[in-house]
Amino acid sequence: MDFDGGKRVFNRLGPNQQTDNRNQKVCYHWRAGNCTRFPCPFLHRELSAPANGTASSKRPYGFATDDQRSTAARRGGGGSNFNTWGRGGGRGGNAMNNSNNNIINRGVVARKDKICNFWTQGSCSFGERCRFLHSWCTGGFAMLTQLEGHQKVVSGIALPVGSDKLYTGSRDETVRVWDCQSGQCAGVINLNGEVGCMLSEGPWMFVGLPNLVKAWNVQTSAELSLNGPVGQVYSLVVGNDLLFAGTQDGNILAWKYNAATNCFEPAASLQGHTSAVVTLVVGANRLYSGSMDKSIRVWNLENLQCLQTLTDHNDVVMSVLCWDQFLLSCSLDKTIKVWAATDSGNLEVTYTHSEEHGLLTLCGMHDLESKPVLLCSCNDNTVRAYDLPSFSERGKICAKQEIRSIHVGPNIFFTGDGTGEVRVWQWLADQSATTTTAA
Repeated sequence: MDFDGGKRVFNRLGPNQQTDNRNQKVCYHWRAGNCTRFPCPFLHRELSAPANGTASSKRPYGFATDDQRSTAARRGGGGSNFNTWGRGGGRGGNAMNNSNNNIINRGVVARKDKICNFWTQGSCSFGERCRFLHSWCTGGFAMLTQLEGHQKVVSGIALPVGSDKLYTGSRDETVRVWDCQSGQCAGVINLNGEVGCMLSEGPWMFVGLPNLVKAWNVQTSAELSLNGPVGQVYSLVVGNDLLFAGTQDGNILAWKYNAATNCFEPAASLQGHTSAVVTLVVGANRLYSGSMDKSIRVWNLENLQCLQTLTDHNDVVMSVLCWDQFLLSCSLDKTIKVWAATDSGNLEVTYTHSEEHGLLTLCGMHDLESKPVLLCSCNDNTVRAYDLPSFSERGKICAKQEIRSIHVGPNIFFTGDGTGEVRVWQWLADQSATTTTAA
């Protein structure tokens, strides 16, 4: 028996290597660190991984031709003909090689699909020696660092353009400011209200609070309060020089900035939703709003009139995203829907991607090869990464609790979960499937 600092080191091998079937079983007491039998008829080590345990596969990109895999695929504008939605094969277009059911970390076999329940509760005593997973990801990205400090779910993340500071908001009623170079917390702003969302636009930082939108200029430190919302502000977006806020009572409020008076003046109230507006996005001179009333409304940004109401989802619409000429939406009904305009100009569903769990948020970005990737958070505490438009699965992240916030930076992205942890992820140059673990 070896000792390291007074603690048992779990690298012992049972002395008996006979053909007894018991030698194919791992000693329960050894796993618990208190086996007193010598010689022990059971194994004092974890079982070896399968011979093909390190296999990996190249992912298909799913585009019609290589020429179509270009930087023209971007959020907002048109031009790309995405006519191969969902052609990744398998459930949800999963093209990854899933034959590898185990990963090896320091000689310990961990069950790939099993997360340690004690770890999710913060009480696992085995640490890195635990045979179950303590956070993991697969795919062409790896975790850079972890930012700890929030005490409740992270509900907003913002990285102002040109700034060396990252801002994160939480239901613990604070916004934390992080230094991007050191990863250290540079300040804590107490807001006396739960943060429902965050938005960075130019020099302005906006925070959605109960009955209020807080705005401050990160360059001049000017601070403003935008009154008018009823209940929690869940979503914020800027379009056509207007700031829109989705509120708990179902209204969408709009403000316009007046440079002469250095304030935001009320401009409009968009009414139609019958329950809270939890997601907003602007694209192609349209404002799209998703609500707890299970609908998506399409608004004309010029006259702020509702053009269409989309009712294909049968549960809360949690997130909407514009990508090229398409609108993507996800819902607690376990589907992602891809909408395209018909000849009449109305949106219709052109593809539906199904998941096994409800979906919480969508975020789009490009990998290091400028290929479009969709990140979608599920309420099984995971984030799935899919190639677009094929929906071929290329990666997965697992956390202790639901990941409610995803934000994109230059070749990196951020996730915030229900425990208050913020993690920073970086795309890897090698896009073949890999697996990493973090204690």
